[in-house]
Amino acid sequence: MIKFMKLKHLLFILVLFAIVGTSCSKYQKLLKSQDYELWYSEAMSYYEKEDYTRAATLLGQLINIYRGTDKAEEVNYVYANCMYGLNDFLTSGHYYREYVKNFPAGDYAEECQYMSAYCYYMRSPKPRLDQTTTEEAIQEFQLFINMYPNSARVEESTRLMDELRDKLVFKSYLNAKLYYNLGDYLGNNYMSAVIAAQNSLKDFPDTKYREELSFLILESKHIQAVNSIEEKKEERVRDTIDEYYSFINEFPEGKFRKRADRIFKESDDLLKQYNNEVAVN
Repeated sequence: MIKFMKLKHLLFILVLFAIVGTSCSKYQKLLKSQDYELWYSEAMSYYEKEDYTRAATLLGQLINIYRGTDKAEEVNYVYANCMYGLNDFLTSGHYYREYVKNFPAGDYAEECQYMSAYCYYMRSPKPRLDQTTTEEAIQEFQLFINMYPNSARVEESTRLMDELRDKLVFKSYLNAKLYYNLGDYLGNNYMSAVIAAQNSLKDFPDTKYREELSFLILESKHIQAVNSIEEKKEERVRDTIDEYYSFINEFPEGKFRKRADRIFKESDDLLKQYNNEVAVN
């Protein structure tokens, strides 16, 4: 029985190799032919079977051959989908944009405009890396919404834009945190941390990182005040206290409340100490 099962398994493998070999042979003959109508029909057949590699190989050559014909629109669209299916988001995004450019009133124009933006979204890198592609994705989604305000994809586009904006804010938060971590190394990096965080809040006031950025501003101002020269200490301590009140007004039960209260106490003590020294003198 065991020998029979092994023999059956071996026969299955041999048949499979025979099928694959025949299929490859047929495909190679197809590539060597100049029957472009056959290429087109076979490419569509491969596409329907989700064999995107073979379909894309044929369609990539047919794009120029069928340019200006009644098949050009379909070839461009299906080729873009094949490259997307192969996770080549750079190439697929380019051909989705080419479709919109060449067929603005085409049957797939709305879908391709959306997919162009989505390909940028898929290429958007981790927050620590350069975010140029993320910014391009936001621009493309906004363009899609402007072009198709009544589309069923608007809600999803808006959600993805919010996600991308949060990535930009987190990137800016990391930049501000970097300045904070550098401290007094080669200059006053706490001031740079404050400016970077303030710019993030100005550009993205509704970000989910608002509390983190706001506390970073408070903490940076506090450290800067503590380490200030005497001529600037009072002004900076008072600025820290003002920042504390702004922070707790917005986040009275926030996760940084205890640390914020500690900063206030230290700042208040510093201010009292400074005033006492001035009174004595």
